Amino acid sequence: MSEDVYSKSTDFAVRIVKLHRYLCDKKKERVISKQILRSGTSIGANLREAKYAESTDDFIHKAALSLKECAETEYWLEVLSRTDYLNEQEYNSICADCSELAKLLTAIIKTTKENKTEKC
Repeated sequence: MSEDVYSKSTDFAVRIVKLHRYLCDKKKERVISKQILRSGTSIGANLREAKYAESTDDFIHKAALSLKECAETEYWLEVLSRTDYLNEQEYNSICADCSELAKLLTAIIKTTKENKTEKC
């Protein structure tokens, strides 16, 4: 897996931590901010676990968990946008990063599965 996805997931986690702080301090929103903090930072954490997976199946599983957390994060971002906690520009910016991660993860999972099939 490319180091690029690790870097992007860490950068995204930093944005999520800052978003959580902003939501708590400025918007006084604590429920959704905890959910997005958990899911948004979990993407990179699961990827780091995948880096040291015990097998190809374990790698695929952990990468898929990252993708699921990415999807959950996209959901919370949409909720924050539709409830006016994030303006359109804020939403579009962070959602674009989340979507980019999802595309990278989808490609990584697909390629790994294809490579695994070719070896059999």
